[in-house]
Amino acid sequence: MRKGFLLIIVLLVVFSANSQEKKKDTVVETEVVNVVTKYNPKIADVKKIKNNPTIQLLKKSDKKKLKYSIFSAPVASTFIPKTGVVKGINVGVKERVYNNYFAAGIGNYISPYAELFIYHNTRFNDEYGVHATFNSSEENIKDTKLNSTFLNFKSSAYFKKEERYFDWKVGLEVERNHYNWYGLPTDILYSEAVINGIEEDQNYTYFKTTGHFKFHDSYIDYGNITASYFTDKYNSSEIYASFNTKLDFPLDFINYNLNTISFDAGVEVLNGNFTENYNNSNGINYNIITAKLIPEYKHEFGNLLLKASLRTFVSVDTENDITNFFMFPDLFLQTPIYKQYVNIYTGLTGNLETNTYKKFTEVNPYVSPSLFITQTAESSNIFLGLKGNLTKSISYNIKASVVKEEDKPLFLRNNTKSNGNSTTFNGEELKGYEYGNSFSIFYDDVKSNTIFAEFEYLFNKNLTFSTQVEAKNYTTLNALESWNLPSLQGAFLAKYKKTKWYATANIFYVDERMDALYNAEFHSSLSGIQTLNSFIDVNLDGGYHFNDKFSAFLKLNNVLNTNYQRFANFNTQGFQALAGFTYKFDF
Repeated sequence: MRKGFLLIIVLLVVFSANSQEKKKDTVVETEVVNVVTKYNPKIADVKKIKNNPTIQLLKKSDKKKLKYSIFSAPVASTFIPKTGVVKGINVGVKERVYNNYFAAGIGNYISPYAELFIYHNTRFNDEYGVHATFNSSEENIKDTKLNSTFLNFKSSAYFKKEERYFDWKVGLEVERNHYNWYGLPTDILYSEAVINGIEEDQNYTYFKTTGHFKFHDSYIDYGNITASYFTDKYNSSEIYASFNTKLDFPLDFINYNLNTISFDAGVEVLNGNFTENYNNSNGINYNIITAKLIPEYKHEFGNLLLKASLRTFVSVDTENDITNFFMFPDLFLQTPIYKQYVNIYTGLTGNLETNTYKKFTEVNPYVSPSLFITQTAESSNIFLGLKGNLTKSISYNIKASVVKEEDKPLFLRNNTKSNGNSTTFNGEELKGYEYGNSFSIFYDDVKSNTIFAEFEYLFNKNLTFSTQVEAKNYTTLNALESWNLPSLQGAFLAKYKKTKWYATANIFYVDERMDALYNAEFHSSLSGIQTLNSFIDVNLDGGYHFNDKFSAFLKLNNVLNTNYQRFANFNTQGFQALAGFTYKFDF
């Protein structure tokens, strides 16, 4: 009985153990399963370096801060917008702008006029243009014994291209001008035979080529190359060549508040000759080489604007074996006294000007082809001025200055080589400019005290007025007078433009000028002073636009029919009228 009971207990223990073991096998546990497979790398798996590049541009290329303000106009609370009605703003008729035009006209004194302008650009950032003007007068001025006609023709063409790092432009200019030395002196009675034998005509021919380079985001700002050739009927010739460049160097590596300093550098060469001089048959040669270096720095100290420079020149006259070195300080200061209304500015400067035969003929086409050519040094120019606005519509600029110039050119009438009956001098036939009807250049040291004032009045969007007045007092070193320089000049300009009509008025005033009188024919000395009367010249210009393409114009010059002389013994045309049309078009 006891053995049976023990056997039962042993069996229960064994079955119980087996039961526990099976129960343990059926428990679900969480495990990590590692699956091993082939690795295929991708670009996206690469770890990227997060570095932003630092780009440093020139200071002049920095973005400018945009300053703006909102003008808030309150609307009354009783305002209720009306719905359902579309309102439009009347902006008028939109005018179409054309790139090209042709103008032609005819006036009294048998004066034909023509002008052509052509412009075109392409989708490759290329552009080109052609401009030509023609103006002449084929009828003589009243009471002139010699021919007094003239002809002016000027044409120019250019091509411009924009590249990635710079823009470049090349151009060509051609001029042809015809004048006559018709201003015979009135104190000599010239015989009919002498007058008929005078060859008074003069022709000027001019060629000029230019090249311009403008660089982007570079220390080199621009570069200009010029070459020109000028000649006349008497085989005078003048060659002028120049190269100019501007370099910009930032100074912010020293201090961030410092601006860029610029260097204007250049070289010019002038070479020319005249076949004869006025005294004898010997020729005149001139050859001048000039180099310049002009550093300039600009800075603003609050409301004070400062521009400082040192203008340095080296001039070599190879014909006369003369070398000159010039240094002119250049300083400009400006600050507002009362913003927008009163700004005061002052400064001093100097310069070296290269005179050329071409420049002299542009001012006075009646110079003789026998000139001495040299440079003019503006040794000092001290000025003080005020500018600003009197009202929102009236602006002004008033300046006083004292200028000292060395070898300033003055136009002086040549003495005649004829007594009225002779056509030869020292056994040689007289040229057409040797009858007292041409001008030479008299160089002298001149001091000029000047007061200059200009005003502009914007009456409305259609009508504007402007005026300029300049008063000068001259002191010469050797000359008896400041030859052919007026002490007072003034100009008045009015412009009117409406939808169809436009008009312009120009009024000029020139004070008395002085020229020389001679005792007898060449080589005599001065006998007195010839006074040229002051004059007022009124010019009107207007027109009517029939449509965007076609318009008509009318030009009236010397409306007062004043018989004045721009230079001694050279009378001007009286009342002149020229009418014509303008046609605009596109390709």
